[in-house]
Amino acid sequence: NLPAMDIGRVCLKTKGREQGERCVVLEVIDRNFVIVVGPNVKRRRVNMNHIRPLDEAVTLQRNASDEDAIAALG
Repeated sequence: NLPAMDIGRVCLKTKGREQGERCVVLEVIDRNFVIVVGPNVKRRRVNMNHIRPLDEAVTLQRNASDEDAIAALG
């Protein structure tokens, strides 16, 4: 049972050039896509099949800046 994909959910990229990097969900677009950003992940739209949600989550305001999101990740 996977944790819900919501704003602030910490994820691991499982595909693409940023594979293995941690990122955080900034926005949920629809049931297939979210916007993520991370210390080594550029802000981008990703397919939910290409990220794995972790049990961890951070508190983010809606429309948080990339800097705020990356700082929250620690």
